[in-house]
Amino acid sequence: MGITELLSYLTEENLAMILDKYRSLGPLPGLLLPFMKSFIPPLPTLVIISVNAAVYGLWLGFLYSWIGIVCGCLVTFAIVQKVAGHPYLERWAQKPKVQKSLLWARRQAFNYVFILSLFPIGPFVVINMAAGLVGMRFRSFLVAVAAGKAVMVLSVSFIGHDPKRFIENPYELIYVVLFIAISLVISKKIEKRFM
Repeated sequence: MGITELLSYLTEENLAMILDKYRSLGPLPGLLLPFMKSFIPPLPTLVIISVNAAVYGLWLGFLYSWIGIVCGCLVTFAIVQKVAGHPYLERWAQKPKVQKSLLWARRQAFNYVFILSLFPIGPFVVINMAAGLVGMRFRSFLVAVAAGKAVMVLSVSFIGHDPKRFIENPYELIYVVLFIAISLVISKKIEKRFM
């Protein structure tokens, strides 16, 4: 089975069927699917999180998706940070222009990781790798990713748990937008604490 066939198979109905079929394994399927998103970028994030919320319920679906995504991001970050210590990359990083870029990226890393973590579609792998390459501290990366992904996963889970509600009352999406806006304000305060 090629990657194209696999992705075409990963529809909302098929994922729900898979999660129901393997529900006897407890939260494992609900954790593994979001975890794999950090290693297989084309996986449909919105569908995975929505199906987790529909199958496990709003709060458990949110928790499993959030833990899976955050753990996947942390593993990717740690692998890249290990590789970043390679002598070839160390020599490359000593170039003046590269040093200047890396310094700027280190100063802005928390903000960008948090903000880019809010989006349900995007280059998660690239964000994790970039943070690892610039030498972002693990604790700052953990806080930025955990907070950003919590907002994103909760928003998607809230909608995915009962999509008919939002189809019938689209104005209720305003609550989700307000939640995201308030989270951005709070993130600025968190960022100041860690910068």
